[in-house]
Amino acid sequence: MTVRKGPLDGIKVLDFTRVLAGPFCTQMLGDLGAEVIKVERPGRGDDTRHFAPPFLADDQGNPTDQSAYFLAANRNKKSITIDLTREDGQQIARQLISQSDVVVENFKTGNLAKYGLSYEDVKDANPGLVYCSITGFGQTGPYANRPGYDFLIQGMGGIMSITGEPDGEPQKVGTPVADLVSGMFAAIAINAAIYNAKATGQGQYIDIGMLDAVVALLTIAGMNYLHGDDLGRLGNDHPNIVPYRPFKTADDYIIVAVGNDSQFERFCQVLKCPEVVQDERFATNQSRVRNRKALAEVLEPIMATRPSQEWLAELEEQKIGCGPINNLQQVFEDPHVLARNMLHDMPHSVGENVMARLLASPFKYSETPVTYRHAPPVLGEHTTEILSERLGMDTNAIQRLRDENVVD
Repeated sequence: MTVRKGPLDGIKVLDFTRVLAGPFCTQMLGDLGAEVIKVERPGRGDDTRHFAPPFLADDQGNPTDQSAYFLAANRNKKSITIDLTREDGQQIARQLISQSDVVVENFKTGNLAKYGLSYEDVKDANPGLVYCSITGFGQTGPYANRPGYDFLIQGMGGIMSITGEPDGEPQKVGTPVADLVSGMFAAIAINAAIYNAKATGQGQYIDIGMLDAVVALLTIAGMNYLHGDDLGRLGNDHPNIVPYRPFKTADDYIIVAVGNDSQFERFCQVLKCPEVVQDERFATNQSRVRNRKALAEVLEPIMATRPSQEWLAELEEQKIGCGPINNLQQVFEDPHVLARNMLHDMPHSVGENVMARLLASPFKYSETPVTYRHAPPVLGEHTTEILSERLGMDTNAIQRLRDENVVD
């Protein structure tokens, strides 16, 4: 039987990233079949190894030293520790770069150049190399040297100005969206550059700035502003579609997403208020957007008269977008989420019979499926393997590097 491999099988990625934007990018590349080697600091590793609790539990339910945060973005990678401040460490890194198709790093702007590991330092020895830098603000511009953190970028990029209640304080998104979208944009750019490099033999440098990514993510809010409509924070209302929001029912909240005028007519039939459709204030989506508060005053008392499940059953029957507002327990017990295999358990090398429960990849390929080959690694778990198999070092050479604290 032929073993099916991921679409990036055979691609070698050297990963100098830590925390979230970079690791999230390289985890996606690993899920797609690339061989990813994660370079970490001896003795400490990725900062997120220490962003805890919670920790991965062993088979007895006791916490190990593996943080859940680190597990979130480091599947399908091998870990090597290298002290990049040492000449021997820099030489190891250069050798690995020369064998790689892709380098991803998220050091502060210019930091890898101090170690002779910038794109300009290594590109001539590997002309087909795709080299991606992910930073808070990119490699150019007045903020280029500033450190970038998700919270700061959400604030500076406008996301917080459009998130939260109109009379409340600016609110960040509940997941680190600036980090995550930057990692996604980086992965997309890297895949396109790999294709180009394979076709032409020419590698290139990719500059991903988190602020750029968040500005791009503004999409409709940004376009509304650029074309004369700055609505600011609307809470859970949609700026351009009404009604498209949560409603309080007799026992909970549900989301109703009415996508067009015909759906609105059916919605009003379910609510037994057909006269609302005839009201010129509400007859079209454009008029409903202009009169959203008046419409809310009509709909909210009706929605509050019946429990959520009754509304959901009738709205679904009429093919009107609707759904519950799940907590995380409900998400991970949802039969559709389970049917889509969005949870994945992997044996973890931190201990015998220890299983790491992970969020699975959303990529669904018919011919080259995502593979789960390596659980998030213990710090330096693969140092000996990589130095031996990739660089041909013998036992004595590796031990010397350990004795000199170049590697763990």
